[in-house]
Amino acid sequence: MTKVLIYGAGAIGSFFGYLLSELAALEGAGSPAEDTEGSTTAVVEEVALLGRPGHIEAIRERSLEVTLAEGESPHSIRFCHAFAGLGEFARSDFAPEVVVVTVKTYSLPAVAKEIKESGLLAGKLSEARFILLMNGMGNRERFDLPDNPVYEAITSVGVVFAGDGKIELKGRGKTVFEAETGEDLRRLIGTRLAEKGFSAEFAQDFKAKQWMKLFANAVINPITALTREKNGIVLSPHLAPVIERIVRECVAVAEREGERFDELAVLDFVRTVAENTAANTSSMLQDVLRGRETEIDAINGFVLDRARRHGVEAPGNEVLWGMVKAVERRYNGV
Repeated sequence: MTKVLIYGAGAIGSFFGYLLSELAALEGAGSPAEDTEGSTTAVVEEVALLGRPGHIEAIRERSLEVTLAEGESPHSIRFCHAFAGLGEFARSDFAPEVVVVTVKTYSLPAVAKEIKESGLLAGKLSEARFILLMNGMGNRERFDLPDNPVYEAITSVGVVFAGDGKIELKGRGKTVFEAETGEDLRRLIGTRLAEKGFSAEFAQDFKAKQWMKLFANAVINPITALTREKNGIVLSPHLAPVIERIVRECVAVAEREGERFDELAVLDFVRTVAENTAANTSSMLQDVLRGRETEIDAINGFVLDRARRHGVEAPGNEVLWGMVKAVERRYNGV
């Protein structure tokens, strides 16, 4: 039985803890626990969560509540292994073969440093494979862990916190992994997601898929963060010239990076994403409203960085990047 650690179990990480758990356990088979009201709580042993102390403490005390649709009763899941820090994990007997990292992109260097300095790479993580599941590009470079296999993944699943220990599904979508992940991982991930009604793709052209997600994020995330509006604001006719410029710049940079895209097809894709998620609150807007650092450096900032390397201009991306950075600094009291 493959053991999985979710490193950075926030909203999306906790949801993937649910997705990667064995269906039999979630149905109450094996070792069901009875809560104080007498109802059954699923018990998960092979997937562990490592996350923020408040969230983890709530999961330990009451279980993780996962709501899949508005108006439905939440699924209650008790994780036998839930850690409020790397130290707790190090002292445990849980030894994962797979570590799914779901922190924000800007935290990757600190996470890699913490793991290296813990000594765990010479111990229980010596054979572990890492999967970076997050927005943005350039993440493998940020997560400088040269001696372990590191793969990347992107997801269109939308999840939000409803409070510590409680998450709600807001949008269904596909999760795409690099095809280079081993056959055992492809089988595990594909089976676990499919049995819960979610799809996983293992793409030979993963880099192209990653660029397509970046195109949508580079438009939707900063515009929603700056306007404080849901994703549907992107469909405003007043913003059409702005969106066209951002897409044109992103496509030009991608071409310099060796990936060719049809600009009109990309524009249509971005608008379709905005239509399908019109009622959603983007992750960048959520970060801004909570006064947190955003992932702008790994999205529009990545485009800017690559544009400069190739000696091309990307003024539209530069404006969005600069404005979001200014908002970050204001909300962080700088």
